[in-house]
Amino acid sequence: MEEKYSEKKYTEAVGQLRQWVEESDNIVFFGGAGVSTESGIPDFRSVDGLYNQQYAYPPETIISHSFYKRNPEEFYRFYKDRMIFADAKPNAAHQVLARLEEQGKLRAVITQNIDGLHQMAGSKEVMELHGSVHRNYCSRCHRFYSLEEILAMDGVPYCECGGIIKPDVVLYEEGLDQGILQKSVSYIRHADMLIIGGTSLVVYPAAGLVNYYQGNKLVIINKTVTPVDNQADLVVQGKIGEVFQNL
Repeated sequence: MEEKYSEKKYTEAVGQLRQWVEESDNIVFFGGAGVSTESGIPDFRSVDGLYNQQYAYPPETIISHSFYKRNPEEFYRFYKDRMIFADAKPNAAHQVLARLEEQGKLRAVITQNIDGLHQMAGSKEVMELHGSVHRNYCSRCHRFYSLEEILAMDGVPYCECGGIIKPDVVLYEEGLDQGILQKSVSYIRHADMLIIGGTSLVVYPAAGLVNYYQGNKLVIINKTVTPVDNQADLVVQGKIGEVFQNL
């Protein structure tokens, strides 16, 4: 009985989501790791036996600014192995968001992901809160390097000038880009509909962005419960790609 009720509730929620999307023309999407897991990119926080055998430090330690400065070899071993998925392709969620932007309904995508899949799917206005693996800069002369160039180098990538090349991703202990943060706040504040998908809403300051939304169409799509579910106008429990395929 419970299973049938859950299916019915899911179907009704997706129908409500579809109706709101049709009625809206100023949608903002805010997404996290769950948007990319359906493209085969695991959440790096998920710990498995293999991970435990390979690394002597927890991921939060390895991808901190101080660890990067202190031990770039171990940082890059983890970074290349666990945070770069060059063969990943956009899934239904990325593609639907790009289509909604093209139709003039979606104003911006705000993402915590660093994989560039939104742009690969065709999205133009993407606020990358945590940076991107596709941008890399020499820490000495600031020369730009592509992801392909970084992957072609063994171990720690060095610039021709001798400086270490750092990925343009926000590490622990580093602040977010204030310009991107302010634009994200502005988009959310003026949105008539805010869709939050694939994020547990526990990483700050990004999770605090939801508080700037002033409308009455706050939608949360996630496989598990989030701390903001009780604030939402609509909650859809499920995989975001599968939910979006119904739009």
